Amino acid sequence: MQEMFARETPWHVPWAHRTVDSVRRVARHRPERTVFTRFIPPERPEDLPGAWRRYYTRWAEMTRGAIEPALLELVPGLREFVPPALAFDKHGYSAFTAPGLARRLQSGGIDTLVVTGGETDVCVWATVIAAVDRGYRVVLAADAVCSTFDSTHDALLHLVRSRFSQQIEVAWVDQILDGWR
Repeated sequence: MQEMFARETPWHVPWAHRTVDSVRRVARHRPERTVFTRFIPPERPEDLPGAWRRYYTRWAEMTRGAIEPALLELVPGLREFVPPALAFDKHGYSAFTAPGLARRLQSGGIDTLVVTGGETDVCVWATVIAAVDRGYRVVLAADAVCSTFDSTHDALLHLVRSRFSQQIEVAWVDQILDGWR
């Protein structure tokens, strides 16, 4: 839920703005227990090895050396939650690539993650699978995730419901908030 995905960039997620209100509702309910992650590209493609170098050679216009710094920020409407919400910078798809995140969750006694954001079939999915591998109860907020393509978003939600229902719950924000009451 960063400006680089919400604005008209090569990485634009057309319906990111439609999910901001749902993400806000979750964050507003427990801002002190909210964590945002920001995807931070390298300065230059050469700064990363292997497949990431190839990736950023293709998307060189989205490296930190080429974009305006404001594109790295959370979208308006979410920034206001930090603090008390925490923000971690990550350099890979999964939120767990953010230095210190796993340690912070563990030290806070967190056992359940409600996952929101974008993109459903990229960063959200990488985070969800990493959380499952770490033993977290994962609740995927169906109306608070977004993707560039409806087809892959829908396919991912279908995959989760049909293959991962013992480890990942899919719920609407209203259901999640009712469960917290």
